[in-house]
Amino acid sequence: MYSFREYLPYYKRNLRVALPVMLTQLGASLVGFFDSIMVGHYATVDLAAVSFSNAIFFTVMVFAMGALMGITPLVGIQVGEMKQVTENESIIRRNIASLFQNGMLFTVLLSALMLLLLGGCIPFLDYFGQDPAVVEVARPYYILIVISLAPFLFFSFFKQFLEGLGNTMVAMVITLVMNGLNILLNWVFIYGNWGFEPMGATGAGLGSLISRIGMPLCFWAVMAFHKEWKQYLRMAWERFSWQRIRELAKIGFPIGGQTLLETFLFTASFVIIGWISKEALAAHQVANQIADMTFMLALGIGSATTIRVSHQLGEGNIHGVRMASNASVHLVLLMNTIGAALMISLRNYIPMLFTEDTEVIAIASQLIVLAGLLQYADGLQAVGAAMLRGITDVKVPMMIAFVSYILIGLSVGLVCAFPLGMGASGIWIGFIFALAIAAICFHIRFNRKLRLLH
Repeated sequence: MYSFREYLPYYKRNLRVALPVMLTQLGASLVGFFDSIMVGHYATVDLAAVSFSNAIFFTVMVFAMGALMGITPLVGIQVGEMKQVTENESIIRRNIASLFQNGMLFTVLLSALMLLLLGGCIPFLDYFGQDPAVVEVARPYYILIVISLAPFLFFSFFKQFLEGLGNTMVAMVITLVMNGLNILLNWVFIYGNWGFEPMGATGAGLGSLISRIGMPLCFWAVMAFHKEWKQYLRMAWERFSWQRIRELAKIGFPIGGQTLLETFLFTASFVIIGWISKEALAAHQVANQIADMTFMLALGIGSATTIRVSHQLGEGNIHGVRMASNASVHLVLLMNTIGAALMISLRNYIPMLFTEDTEVIAIASQLIVLAGLLQYADGLQAVGAAMLRGITDVKVPMMIAFVSYILIGLSVGLVCAFPLGMGASGIWIGFIFALAIAAICFHIRFNRKLRLLH
């Protein structure tokens, strides 16, 4: 056992990297938060439409974002090696440049594939068992957010690349500025301010599209004017390598598969709860939005963990890998304890921010309690997965995710929701089972892998 004094430098280093990522993730979550508030006050059917559309969209988008996460540990290990072997710095920088250039091509191919999948769903939105009024409002909103996918994935690529280099500030600033623009555009388009006609959910989709186009453009401009980073923007034909593409896919696709499985659990819950009632679906959106905000903070700590672990691994410092990982566990437990306490104590007031519908408020207050209980499992599984990504262990975690999220979590949720008559609350109990089992398995796996690295 190590003392607080021994961990203190690791807390500081992890937080130095994590805080900008946490603000970035929280900023992204806040856009969804304000989307839900603004659309919810416009009409309950529009709130349900946004919830339904995002359930489909984020299933695919989260896989693609996960696939791009492979760039971070690959670049991070190179950075760690550069600190140790300075005489090979030029070779390592060429490797990093190759990762960037081939990562751009990988993002182009990935975007095309994801757009085909999401675009193919447009004619079939009526077949998900949702209220016809919800589908009618959802269709134009869905089309707009599908168009926004490609620019958002390029933003995600830039973000993951710079995180591998150890910089998390640029993504934070761009995210906060563009999210501020998104909220302003929502106010204009949803309610019909500044001479525009009220557009409801469609207005929220248009605001998201415009702000997401701006995000990668801002990243490109920052890199072009940065003395060290602009070298990576210089494309060279000889750097294109299918071997690099395969390397990125080999690491990225299992990460994407793991995130897809977790997201599928939550996406399926939106469809299943939609079978109960539109009020239950709207309440689920409220609870999910609140839980998503604390999850984004845990993801921020997780991203910092991947960066710190990959850098320490590149330096050959296994003790540093263990200490950085343990420090992240301590930080996420502290943070999610605070989040759980706030959710449970404010459960009757939070839903009022989103809607005046008394039935939605009553259901949402029950779900928020379960969201509070979910916090520990959610935080620990997020950090556990990030620790494994830092050492590029990605295939077994994907299998763990399938068993815990789908075979166990979804099954428990369905049984609790319908045969046991617990409704939407039963689905959330399934979440707790799924994430707790995943958290335990991820941490056992990491500790075993770390012993092998000694």
